[in-house]
Amino acid sequence: MKALMKTTKSVKPYEVEKKWHIVDATDLVVGRAAVVIANVLRGKHKTSFTPHVDCGDNVIVINADKIKFTGKKLADKIYYKHTGYAGGIKGITAGKVLEGRFPERVLEKAVERMIPRGPLGRDQMRNLRIYKGSEHPHEAQNPEVLDIAAMNRKNKVGA
Repeated sequence: MKALMKTTKSVKPYEVEKKWHIVDATDLVVGRAAVVIANVLRGKHKTSFTPHVDCGDNVIVINADKIKFTGKKLADKIYYKHTGYAGGIKGITAGKVLEGRFPERVLEKAVERMIPRGPLGRDQMRNLRIYKGSEHPHEAQNPEVLDIAAMNRKNKVGA
C-alpha cells in the first residue's frame, strides 16, 4: 500500500495577490499593533505563506500620533542613534519622539524590528504606509479595515 504524499505548495512571486488593509492606531499599544502589522506585511496570515517570497499585503496606518505605551515606557524607553563620530551616541525618549515632528517613526521602528533583515525585509517594509493624521492618499485602493484591538482581545488569555 502506498503512503500518502503530502506536499507543500510554494507560491511564486507572480501568483501572489496583494490586498490593502487600513489600521486606526488610536489608543493601540505599540508592541501589540506592531506584531499584527508585521505578520500582515510578511503574509503569515495567509494559507499560502512562503518564507522566501513577498506574499504579504499592503498596510496603511492612520493616527500614528495617538498610539500608546504601557507602563513607564513613554519616559523610560530610549531610542539610540550614532552620529558616526567618536562618542557620538545620541538618545531620545519615546515620549519626545511622539511629541515631535515625526511621531510615526515610533511604530515604524517597532514594525521594522519584527521584519527579517535583508532585501526581502526591505521590500516588505515598502508595503507599509504610516500617517500621523487621519488623512491618507490611498482611498482608490479600497482598503479593508483591520481591527487590531478586536484581534488582541480575542487572543488574550482568560478572555
